[in-house]
Amino acid sequence: MKSEVLLFVGEALGSYGFPDGHPFSVDRQGAFWAEACKLGLDKRATVAAPRRASRGELMRFHEARHVDWVEERSKIGTGYLDNGDTPALPGLLEAAAAVTGSALEGLHRIMAGDARRTFQPIGGMHHARRGRAAGFCVFNDLGGVIDTLRAQYGVRRVAYVDIDVHHGDGVFYSYEADPDLIFADIHEDGRFLYPGTGSERETGTGIAEGTKLNLPMPPAAGDKDFFAVWERVLAHLKRYKPEFFILQAGADSLAGDPLAHLALSPAAHALATRTLIDLAEETAQGRLMAFGGGGYDLGNLARAWTGVLSELVRR
Repeated sequence: MKSEVLLFVGEALGSYGFPDGHPFSVDRQGAFWAEACKLGLDKRATVAAPRRASRGELMRFHEARHVDWVEERSKIGTGYLDNGDTPALPGLLEAAAAVTGSALEGLHRIMAGDARRTFQPIGGMHHARRGRAAGFCVFNDLGGVIDTLRAQYGVRRVAYVDIDVHHGDGVFYSYEADPDLIFADIHEDGRFLYPGTGSERETGTGIAEGTKLNLPMPPAAGDKDFFAVWERVLAHLKRYKPEFFILQAGADSLAGDPLAHLALSPAAHALATRTLIDLAEETAQGRLMAFGGGGYDLGNLARAWTGVLSELVRR
């Protein structure tokens, strides 16, 4: 039976995280799921089982040497994949492959007509580059979706919208020269926060110049500021009429996140989701995938992500 919205949750996704007080903890999915069930959202979406990506699927976006590196460090189970943000743990390869594999399964189900929209709370690993991990992100599931849309389904013009507090540098620089990746990112100004990128002057290179919109916000910016710049995002997207929409809905932009300094409420995430659904209906046959991204206060992420899901299942 066709379902409008698929929700990807399960043990394989919930295991993606790090121990010993690391901000990206393994209880993030559980916090979201408890709130979703409390609100009855578990009954309004079809719960879909996670699956792991194959090596070949991981290599649609990533270089072989990076996949090899993750496999090696996962077996050793100590140290870091990067310069100190992303620990290597036993079983990390499998957990990270489940994030990408679930995203690709969601994409397949949408393109097969089994659903119109998906939500994957543990997903949206926007810092990972083609050749390296970064910022808690082992594999870039978003890049995997974008490259699979092109290679397997012939969909070229993809809108990527990111409201995580951190700039989505792993997506931006991977497609900086790609005129068909329509990019819009609202984030805390890189002068104050990792990864230090995403200046408004960064608009794409070569024939892609102008297809990328970076909107840095100052510390303490709130909903009023977000709503104002969101109009620029909508205008940017409407210019290009994307065939497919991706939303990275990081909850670390909410007030009180321990790693950042913006002051949004879940109303920002609800507005972004609601208006992107409308745009997707206009130009992309309703096709929209949303991902949870960052968020390191469990109450915040539960409220933001259930706000996203509430909009996804509203119609």
